Amino acid sequence: MRIQISRALVIIGCGVWLTGCGTAGNLAANSDSSKASAPAAYAMASPSDTAGAFPEPLGVPAAAEPGLLGSEPHDDLSEGKKQYRGGNYGLAERYFRRAVEQHPRDAEAWLGLAAAYDRLRRFDLADRAYAQAIGIIGPTAEIMNNQGFSYMLRGDTQRARQTLLAAQRKEPDSIYVANNLRLLDDSVAKGKAIE
Repeated sequence: MRIQISRALVIIGCGVWLTGCGTAGNLAANSDSSKASAPAAYAMASPSDTAGAFPEPLGVPAAAEPGLLGSEPHDDLSEGKKQYRGGNYGLAERYFRRAVEQHPRDAEAWLGLAAAYDRLRRFDLADRAYAQAIGIIGPTAEIMNNQGFSYMLRGDTQRARQTLLAAQRKEPDSIYVANNLRLLDDSVAKGKAIE
């Protein structure tokens, strides 16, 4: 039980910068992707509330995980975040992929992998990674916000708006969702796709 509570706290704490499609810190706050946005934490059910509620991703049991991911400054999750923030999306994808292979029940690693795939324009793989994260912690506002940004990158403005509005209903005060909705409105008004 303590390990599960500790894991939830670590995921929330480490997930602070994984917001909006500022998933790695620089997409949601403004359209200038060279500037980093401020992170926000999202509430989620405790692991004890969701035990057994979601299927195991990729057929790997949660007991196979050797420890908390993100607690070491040079583990795969931390390195993936660093590479993503630096705009090295290919390297970020590699580290996040290794993180989910070693820790298949780590939603933060799946979310980072999805964001890296989005930036590499591998939307088919991003959708699969989002599905894994949702299977672990459910459709949180953070995940739906990132998915909405993913749809913006694809030029699917209708689906982006629906997903972002659903995220806003879950977390009405989220500045990241509000920023992505504003970015969507700006892109529609200008007739330009998000890059």
